[in-house]
Amino acid sequence: MTTMDLKKFIRSIPDYPKKGILFRDITTLIKDQIAFSETINQIVQKSKKYEFDKIAAIESRGFVFASAVSYILKKPFIMLRKKNKLPADVHSVDFELEYGTATIEVHKDSININEKILIIDDLIATGGTAEAAAKLVEISNGKVAAFVFVINLYDLGGFKNLVKKNYKVENLVDFPGH
Repeated sequence: MTTMDLKKFIRSIPDYPKKGILFRDITTLIKDQIAFSETINQIVQKSKKYEFDKIAAIESRGFVFASAVSYILKKPFIMLRKKNKLPADVHSVDFELEYGTATIEVHKDSININEKILIIDDLIATGGTAEAAAKLVEISNGKVAAFVFVINLYDLGGFKNLVKKNYKVENLVDFPGH
């Protein structure tokens, strides 16, 4: 079975959000009905390799993909959100981005002890956000089943760092990072 080349549907925008960054824009992927469907199908296929109880996604672009996968696989969906966006008691993790710092949070009642969580996001760069997501799962007494990313910016090292930390990691397309 041949899979669609999703790379051609991802737009590259130079100097966004700041000079020297080449931003990989998934809006051109998700606005194409066939490319978006194929992306979801590919994530579903990669996800089926792993045993997991729930799907978590990182705000906000991860929600686009994970909610569709959650629906198809009939798995509960957990939102990992930016600071002060969740109304109930939360666990929080601070982390560094390639161009700043941030905090993500999860509701304390989202993950039960020993639940296996599949984490989905649009992109892995340096891995700071992904590692923070893993920490949220782990301080919630869950286990990371695997990560699935649409894009891997392979020369920024995040994918390799997650693998070195013994996480299972998948992605659909590779781009150099800038």
